[in-house]
Amino acid sequence: MKISVLGCGRWGSCIAWYLDKTGHEVLSCGLADAPEFIQLKNERKNDYLAYPDSIEVSSDLAYAVGRAEVVIISISSQYLRSYFADIAKNDLDGKTIVLCMKGVEATTGKRLSEIVAEFADTEKTPVAVWVGPGHPQDYVKGIPNCMVIDSENQQVKERLVKEFNSDLIRFYIGQDLIGSEIGAAAKNVIGLAAGILDGLGYTSLKGGLMARGTQEVSRLIEALGGKRMSAFGLCHLGDYEATLFSPWSHNRRYGEEFVKGNRFEKLAEGVMTSKALYKLGTEHGVDIPIITSVYKALFENADIMTEIQSLFLRSVKDEF
Repeated sequence: MKISVLGCGRWGSCIAWYLDKTGHEVLSCGLADAPEFIQLKNERKNDYLAYPDSIEVSSDLAYAVGRAEVVIISISSQYLRSYFADIAKNDLDGKTIVLCMKGVEATTGKRLSEIVAEFADTEKTPVAVWVGPGHPQDYVKGIPNCMVIDSENQQVKERLVKEFNSDLIRFYIGQDLIGSEIGAAAKNVIGLAAGILDGLGYTSLKGGLMARGTQEVSRLIEALGGKRMSAFGLCHLGDYEATLFSPWSHNRRYGEEFVKGNRFEKLAEGVMTSKALYKLGTEHGVDIPIITSVYKALFENADIMTEIQSLFLRSVKDEF
């Protein structure tokens, strides 16, 4: 299968490396002036992995899209709209778009597959999402994990799972595109909350955060038309170890540094996603207190301790 991976950051480069390893014809495409692309082009390696000679590296977007049967996108979710406007200038008929990022558009509250559908006829150009746990640092060491591919097109997701499955990544066929996207995006916000707890020395509270966070995300998924149980699958709860506990989690690290008054420079998708989910929760009348507290701390300068205390002072109710 000819695959072009658009985006060559930490995860994009790992996807290209993995799909080459599983026998596909892979091109890794990035912006010509981006430091991560320049390093991969010149040195064929980054801080996480090295590219074999079989992976083609190019900054020519039209060429990358034109050659591919499957176009995989792995960039910051908030830039998807502007980036896909350029992608859509090419003929996409018959190609499959796979989104390998976890977020919701902050300005509109739209899921990423909904943004793509504004530019492409998804009957002719089906869209899938690739979500779930895992870090490049583990995969390059041969440490396996499980992930999910979901789409509204049953044949497409079954084909992708068959093509991408290996003894390094065990893929499951998703059954709820809304839940898979919202769950994957929301776990980054819960990751921020976990980092905040770590920064405060309240790490033991992360068990409660996991239990209650999953409950509120399940309510939001259901309100948006998805299946409540999706929050308890690999897209969300299954990704908690990699996001709430791992030293490599950008979102957890961002939350920890934020509460300490430090600035974390790397991409933490949960920051803007907290804004998007707060917007969706408000519009749909869904009770999402943890996400709301994270949003208020990040965007309204709310006092962290006051927000945590407010969660404990909420009215008593049944657990389920």
